[in-house]
Amino acid sequence: MVMGEVGIFVSYAFAPLSLIAPLNAVSVIASSILGFIFLREKWKPKEFLKRYILSFVGCALTVAGTYLFVTFGPNSHEKLNAENIVRHVIGWPVLLYLVLEIIAFCLLLYFYKQRNANYLIIVLLLVALLGSVTVITVKAVSGMVVLSIQGNLQLGYPIFYIMFVCMVATVVFQATFLSQASNRYDSSLIASVNYILSTTFAIVAGAVFYVEFNHEDVLHICMFLLGCAVCFLGVFLITKNRKKAKAFEPYVTMDMMQGIPTIHDKGRVIQPDYNGSFSYGTLVNNDNVTPATLPVTQEQLAVTPSPSSSAPCGSADLKKD
Repeated sequence: MVMGEVGIFVSYAFAPLSLIAPLNAVSVIASSILGFIFLREKWKPKEFLKRYILSFVGCALTVAGTYLFVTFGPNSHEKLNAENIVRHVIGWPVLLYLVLEIIAFCLLLYFYKQRNANYLIIVLLLVALLGSVTVITVKAVSGMVVLSIQGNLQLGYPIFYIMFVCMVATVVFQATFLSQASNRYDSSLIASVNYILSTTFAIVAGAVFYVEFNHEDVLHICMFLLGCAVCFLGVFLITKNRKKAKAFEPYVTMDMMQGIPTIHDKGRVIQPDYNGSFSYGTLVNNDNVTPATLPVTQEQLAVTPSPSSSAPCGSADLKKD
């Protein structure tokens, strides 16, 4: 996993940003194939086809879309030294893009934090906006590191450290928002929607910041966008076909040894019939059941005095007095 991330980081220095971002769909295909191999589930032919038909169609669409956007994607790439990065940053298209992105991020963050709008689309839009800044900074840092290794030292420029700090900060905040989203929504839904939004914003960032589509004709741009759309559909079908884990319904029993209520998170369910709701201390109405009587032993009968036997003794004593 670490080697894969390092390889992706280095690839940003040698290829356009708009070409690398959609290639994350390959990891979705790889995870689906590996999951199918290692799970080793036994299915009948009809059940197997019914279970995995959407995954096969999604993989085919993802491969076709990958071929389209790789073939018709932007091929021009410039070496990113400190001077080129500064020139891109101070350009008016980039400044306008960053201002609009900051405004959109602040508005979404206001609704998310202050108005409790915990919708998945809002959380993943926050992640995608941060992700567009992440890919811009990753490409800049990667390009300057590669040039420094080749002999053209770039680590002495302040723009390198500015980009590095922005890269680390946006990655940390992305992980925070994704963790919050995973606590509320299904992981397969998060994976598909996050891939679509993050890839879209990354392509826009590459087109605005690094001007990657400046030398492309209309046909190549349309075919590139078609390939991305086909990839989006394929990833959606792959993630839609994954099994959803059943939510655990906790239950409460009384520990007879300690006399305290205990919440169990695994094992046999003691109270399986909860009628679709979760509540503590709910008793089942059993009006039709005859109540049980406690058995009375002979010792209790001998020790316990009866009212009829005690009354004569009391009257005899009174007569003697």
